[in-house]
Amino acid sequence: MADVRPLAESDLSEAQRIVRRAFGTFLGAPDLDNFWTDLDYVYGRFGAEHIASFAADRDGELAGVNFATNWGSIGFFGPICVRPDLWNSGIAQPLVEAACRQFDRWGTKHAGLCTFPHSTKHVWLYQKFGFYPRYLTMLMAAPVSAKGAGSLPPDARYSALSSDARRQAEEASRAMAEEVFEGLDLRGEIRTATARNLGDTLLVWDSSGRLAAFAVCHWGPASEAGEGCLYIKFAAVRPGPKAADHFAALLDAAGALARSVGMVNVLAGVNTSREEAYRQMLARAFRSRIHLIIMHRPNEPGYCRPGVFVLDDWR
Repeated sequence: MADVRPLAESDLSEAQRIVRRAFGTFLGAPDLDNFWTDLDYVYGRFGAEHIASFAADRDGELAGVNFATNWGSIGFFGPICVRPDLWNSGIAQPLVEAACRQFDRWGTKHAGLCTFPHSTKHVWLYQKFGFYPRYLTMLMAAPVSAKGAGSLPPDARYSALSSDARRQAEEASRAMAEEVFEGLDLRGEIRTATARNLGDTLLVWDSSGRLAAFAVCHWGPASEAGEGCLYIKFAAVRPGPKAADHFAALLDAAGALARSVGMVNVLAGVNTSREEAYRQMLARAFRSRIHLIIMHRPNEPGYCRPGVFVLDDWR
């Protein structure tokens, strides 16, 4: 077994190396030294207001890491990574336990994670803690058209707003997310993306001035996006009869933002239980890059159900 403690700033370089080598080894990357050097899952998350970070030590050396994310009533953990030379050494289990204890402290109502559906070892491990496999999440990408719509309106980017307007936008996102799932709260994610220069949040307003949709977006090597991609880490649309139209407007806005920052692809995760959103993305030439499976505790849909227009990726 390993000793689990909070991740420290002095751990970050080695933690990043462990994450890249663990995923690179699992995915069969031919060059581990250059795997995922175009993105980051460690520095951007460590110390963020809505994230708890954990380290596992073995014989005085960092052996594994895990991150728990707080989206209000929703919480998920990952990436959870162990040094490949220590796989099957009992290090992952205490890291999962640490995340579950954190969910208890936060009062998380619905917890989850995503993993590779073909990995029976991972699915079995997480089932031991009460997480159950549900639908697939497709990580999908579509090329950005060079001839898309014009520039975004001034109030479409959170980073361009005044301090007061930012607070109002945050509260609007909180109220809208509440309509999607009780207690869902992305305000920490919104603030972190801008404060750490990971990206920006798109805001789509309806004709009455209400927030109709928003998307927390990443781009650049310090973010979770990957080379050439504008990555939608989370997006949601207000439920209602116009949700499909607002989802289309949000995807158009993401394309416009991608063009404006020099990205050539829009990348996003959509769970196949949200069948209308998935079908619309297919119709707009989004194609799958990776298939993941979500696991929930309790074994309930949460906001993963038909009629919900949400994009997310619980890695």
